Amino acid sequence: MDKLIIVGGAVLNGDIRISGAKNSALPILAATLLTGEKMRISNLPHLHDITTMIELLGCMGVESSIDEKMTVEIDNSNISSYCAPYDLVKTMRASVLVLGPLLARFGAAEVSFPGGCAIGSRPVDQHLRGLEMMGAEVDISGGYIKAKTNGRLKGAHIIMDIVTVGGTENLLMAAALADGETIIENAAREPEVTDLANCLVAMGSEITGIGSDRLVIQGKEELHGCEYRIMPDRIETGTYLVAAAATRGRIKLRDTDAKLLESVLQKLEECGATIEISENTIELDMKGKKPLAVTIKTAPYPAFPTDMQAQFTALNSVAEGTSMVTETVFENRLIQTHELNRMGAKITLEGNTAMVTGVERLKGAPVMASDLRASASLVIAGLVAEGETVIDRIYHIDRGYECIEEKLQQLGGSIRRVPS
Repeated sequence: MDKLIIVGGAVLNGDIRISGAKNSALPILAATLLTGEKMRISNLPHLHDITTMIELLGCMGVESSIDEKMTVEIDNSNISSYCAPYDLVKTMRASVLVLGPLLARFGAAEVSFPGGCAIGSRPVDQHLRGLEMMGAEVDISGGYIKAKTNGRLKGAHIIMDIVTVGGTENLLMAAALADGETIIENAAREPEVTDLANCLVAMGSEITGIGSDRLVIQGKEELHGCEYRIMPDRIETGTYLVAAAATRGRIKLRDTDAKLLESVLQKLEECGATIEISENTIELDMKGKKPLAVTIKTAPYPAFPTDMQAQFTALNSVAEGTSMVTETVFENRLIQTHELNRMGAKITLEGNTAMVTGVERLKGAPVMASDLRASASLVIAGLVAEGETVIDRIYHIDRGYECIEEKLQQLGGSIRRVPS
């Protein structure tokens, strides 16, 4: 198991390219199951989760080839299995997204309960309830979700009890091949859901309300293949912007989209950053100033994203002043504060809120990542800490950040990967 070793103190400066969005690529790869025609998906990030999803599709008989630019060509015409096995699903929660497409196209699916980051309970009951409303028979036994239909799924009026990105995506894909009209109320509005919906439209779906909390899908008997380019990763974008702000640096990010993270950019401006935006670039300049503490509260899109909370907690730990960080989406997602305190941060927890008092500097220490975004917060902390920080269990960060040490090295960070 690899580790990252970071020597803090460098001011990040330079420009890097942002990768395609993992949280968009995974459901879109699952959506290719909806057609027997060939699909071509470009701008995939080079990540373990992407490899796992392609391997999962391969277990079902999907044929695929990837070129050096991370463009995948997929042929689903000879699918021979409708099962997503435990050995693959246990490592990646997004594997459950094959449930809706398999059920809609083939009338059967068997998917192991999903794994992923340990950031609290993320049940799939909303997925299953919606599929049952569309006529699916669902049985849970032996750690597997086993679903089947008698003919096509039927259009339904589904009101989601809670806003769930994965649930919205699964039901959106299932509805694309259902018989009749499906309405999804209280749907997730995240850009990744919009990206999936746009891909489905490119495949022949008829969807209205894209980007809103009410999606209306007119089911089709079949969809066709298409070419589709994955949107840029807004969380990777935000992470590097926060890293630059924490180190009082200046960076330019290419191949990204500022419209995807307006709430994050607003908080960065509050912390003292000067931000300039063009069509596909974002530039941030702290002009050597120490960041100001900013109070944040996570909520579903378009509010502040839970996937950026940990990074801002790290920034606040070395900012001027005191801040409150409130996590409302996942109950265990402030767990990284204990590791930041090991590095000299002054953070106290009260329920789902962290009180953060900025310190002059953190101290390098051995720390352990607990999940994907907590890993990113520890990297940011290591960059601003005095001395050497060793981050263990970095397989988490490899699930969501493409070549993170190479990109930070391009920006002047002292970071390297070593085997344990």
